[in-house]
Amino acid sequence: MIEKFQVGTRSVNELKDITEKIMDIISRSGISEGICNVFVPHTTAAVTINENADPDVKKDILMELGKIVPFSDEYSHLEGNSAAHIKATLTGCSETFIISRGRPLLGTWQGIFFCEFDGPRERTVYVRVSS
Repeated sequence: MIEKFQVGTRSVNELKDITEKIMDIISRSGISEGICNVFVPHTTAAVTINENADPDVKKDILMELGKIVPFSDEYSHLEGNSAAHIKATLTGCSETFIISRGRPLLGTWQGIFFCEFDGPRERTVYVRVSS
């Protein structure tokens, strides 16, 4: 089963918690034991799994990515969004995790995040659930 949904972002850099949306897709799939793959088909966006209990973690991740990959540098790419491409490469375009008892097998504090690095935009996320 493959499903897609849209994510709207409001900032140039943003981490949006999509855990509940993924859990809903898994629930509707009827698969209680299996694998879920979340894929973002964009070159300036990504997906990651990290802490979703403290919102400061999202803030810290974005702050440190901004230090590692500054918005302005001596980039050659003419569109002006090289930093977004680099951050997406570092973060990754997909995450795969186990489904157990009809739920993502995540750690106590983990959530699934859509990562925007070139917003604001309307983005697509694909989710594949299989047994």
